[in-house]
Amino acid sequence: MLTCPDTLGVFYPHIHEIADLAHKAGALMYCDGANMNAILGKARPGDLGFEVMHINLHKTFATPHGGGGPGAGPVGVKEFLKPYLPISRVVRRSDGTFALDYDQPYSIGYIAPFYGNFGVLLKAYAYILLLGKEGIIEAGENAVLNANYIRTRLKDYYDIACPQDNLHEFVISAARQAANGVHALDIAKALLDKGMHAPTIYFPLNVKEAIMIEPTETESKQTLDEFIEVMIELAKLAETNPEAFHDFPKNTPVGRLDETKAARDMKVSV
Repeated sequence: MLTCPDTLGVFYPHIHEIADLAHKAGALMYCDGANMNAILGKARPGDLGFEVMHINLHKTFATPHGGGGPGAGPVGVKEFLKPYLPISRVVRRSDGTFALDYDQPYSIGYIAPFYGNFGVLLKAYAYILLLGKEGIIEAGENAVLNANYIRTRLKDYYDIACPQDNLHEFVISAARQAANGVHALDIAKALLDKGMHAPTIYFPLNVKEAIMIEPTETESKQTLDEFIEVMIELAKLAETNPEAFHDFPKNTPVGRLDETKAARDMKVSV
C-alpha cells in the first residue's frame, strides 16, 4: 500500500517503477486515497499502477479538515477484480431505475460496514456535482497553492522536512525549538490559545518533532496569513521565553492535561 503523494506532500516520480517491481513479484498495488486533494483531475491512480484504492470522501470532498468524522471510504478496483467485490451491488435496470444485486458467485460476501455512512456519501456526491470537473481541478490546485504558500512563509522559522516544492501538505520539524525546550506538543497547545485547531503532531514518525500542515483548498489567504503570523510569533517566543509554553493553553475551558495519566488511569464512572 502506498499513499501517493505521501505524507510529506511529495509525489513519487518513480511510482511506475515501484509498481512494476511489485507486479513482477506477484503483488497488487493498493492506493491509500488520503492525499487525493493534491492530484484531483491531474492523475488517475489506475494509470500510476494501482489496482485497488479507497477514497477518503470525508477528507477530499466536502468535510473541512479538522472537522472530525464520521468518515467514508468507498473502495474502487480495476475491472479484473470486480467479480470479488462485496455484495450487494448497485445495478441499473433496463428502465433506468436502480436495484441491489446479490447474485455474484465470486464475491467475498457481506462485510459489516458495506453501506458506509450515507450522510457522508451523499454530501460528497453533492459537493462533486456542485463543483463540476473544472471546480474539482481548481480545488486541488488551491490545496497545493495554499500549502506551498505557508511552507515558503515559514521556512526561515522552522525546519522543513522536505524543502522542495510540495503538493497539498508539508511537514515542519520543531527540532530547532526543541533545543530550547519547546516541543511540537507545546506549539500545538499554544495554537489552541490562539483559537486555532492544532495540526497533527509527531506524524510521520520519520520526522523529529513533526508538525503536519495541510490547509486544503478551503482556507482564504486571510486565514492562512493569520495562521502564519501566529506560527512565526510562536517561533520567536520559543527563542526569547521558552518557559511560557509550559502554561499553554490558558484560554481554553481546561488547561494542559496529564495525557499519559488520563490514558492509564481513566475514571469512566465520574
